[in-house]
Amino acid sequence: MTTAISPSIVAIVPAAGVGSRMKADKPKQYLMIGERTVLEHTVLKLLAHPAINKVIVAITQGDPYFPTLSIANHPDVVRVDGGKERADSVLSGLRYVAAEQLADWVMVHDAARPCVRETDLNTLIEVSQAHQVGGILASPVRDTMKRANNEQNIDHTVEREALWHALTPQMFRTTQLMRALSDALAADAIITDEASALEWAGFQPALVQGFADNIKITQPEDLALAEFYLERNKG
Repeated sequence: MTTAISPSIVAIVPAAGVGSRMKADKPKQYLMIGERTVLEHTVLKLLAHPAINKVIVAITQGDPYFPTLSIANHPDVVRVDGGKERADSVLSGLRYVAAEQLADWVMVHDAARPCVRETDLNTLIEVSQAHQVGGILASPVRDTMKRANNEQNIDHTVEREALWHALTPQMFRTTQLMRALSDALAADAIITDEASALEWAGFQPALVQGFADNIKITQPEDLALAEFYLERNKG
């Protein structure tokens, strides 16, 4: 696929989370898939794309693991201090991008999504740059959805038509996303991803259908699945 791509997109990877659901002895982004950590797979996948010239990684202050990784000394990887919540980490990265005037567009991607495909990145870039707001990778909901009550019994079935799973990356203009996140956090709004900050500000980002194998590593069994997808999609 040939894409009209910008020569200057910066990726921001919030990686300050602890990943408690993995029940591991270290944050999930530092667990191994083959010979690399999850975070290394993710960052190197982004850097391999010709439109992405730098990756900003938001890390918890005092993190003992990141300095030991090969990417810590990569010339196109910048470490910034992460925050308590995802939005704080992303905002830290945005402020760096804006202060250094690195790029008009940023692409925010989960540290624990190492399986994103280059073709999906191409499509996201093409659609986002042609859109008035930007866009996110997403996958249509395929399963029957149930709403639970307080006893964890089924309250009712939710109509799945027009429902999507939000994925990452999510791509927006640097200044617009920074303003939306700052204002939303100042208003104590509930921000679960970058798109929700733009939605809170009154915008409607594009939904860009991506492959469902762009999984987020959350549970222990996800590591083996991610390794399978990475091996299958090599090249």
